[in-house]
Amino acid sequence: MDFRTIIPIKKSQNPIDYNSQLLLLGSCFAENMGEKLEYFKFQTTINPFGIIFNPVSIEKLVDRMVNQKPFTDQDVFLHNDLWHCYEVHSGLSNPDKEDFLKSLNHTIDQSHQQITKVTHFQITYGTSWVYRHKTSNEIVANCHKVPQKEFEKELLSVEQIQSSIQNTIALVQKINPDCHFIFTISPVRHIKDGFIENQQSKAHLVTALQSSIFQLPTSNYFPSYEIMMDELRDYRFYAEDMLHPSQVAIDYIWVRFFENYVSETEFEIMNEICSIQKSLSHKPFNPESESHQKFLVSLEQKILKIKEKLPQVQF
Repeated sequence: MDFRTIIPIKKSQNPIDYNSQLLLLGSCFAENMGEKLEYFKFQTTINPFGIIFNPVSIEKLVDRMVNQKPFTDQDVFLHNDLWHCYEVHSGLSNPDKEDFLKSLNHTIDQSHQQITKVTHFQITYGTSWVYRHKTSNEIVANCHKVPQKEFEKELLSVEQIQSSIQNTIALVQKINPDCHFIFTISPVRHIKDGFIENQQSKAHLVTALQSSIFQLPTSNYFPSYEIMMDELRDYRFYAEDMLHPSQVAIDYIWVRFFENYVSETEFEIMNEICSIQKSLSHKPFNPESESHQKFLVSLEQKILKIKEKLPQVQF
């Protein structure tokens, strides 16, 4: 399959290695990249509060994590027999209020500790469109299927996004001044907002990121959205819904990422780990055969060899 590599990517001056600790926040594309990092056994935490799409909601969560601001009774509500919080994804919702709050606040404590140690903080923004709750006047991360009449939809301005990005960076640097940031924009198209509206939303994100992060030596921009739009500009690179990147596209963008953001010294061990992962997924025709037993012994030796180099790795 032919690809045209046309978008230049400056190699990171602070590359990821197997001693790095990464925290990824943002849209579902953050999870796509996080799954790749986890597959190759990098030390990775992905969206502890679930998928979050807009810059303001990400900033709010970072504020809670950094300053250890607990969730309280006022932050949760009951809807359709579940307790929800407008700041987190519905996947975390819980039928028991106390368990829900306990879980959220435990995640805050864990995330605070992680932020103090992370070497790389990767944020994927999905949209500039947000929903503001009419009663509280707060921007929400998730509407949790509450009737739309309770919200007002608005488009964040470039200035609002710039401010949110800068605040997010400042919050993290408050407890981890050596952390490096990688920002990107999700290539997933939010067509429910409208075709023109989706383009406008992405344009606001692009403009805000270009003007905000390049003033900082610790920040970097990875063009995943631009790669999808210009290097993979064909519907064969989309999933069946014609909105999300296909697995081929995700794999291609991942290659462009690790070639420029992962230290070349780690490529060999990545290949070794990939070989082990493929072997682990192998389904033998005859598990009791002598050849399969030899295969298992060889596989165990490979795993032990990796663990000697990287004790933190678990298969």
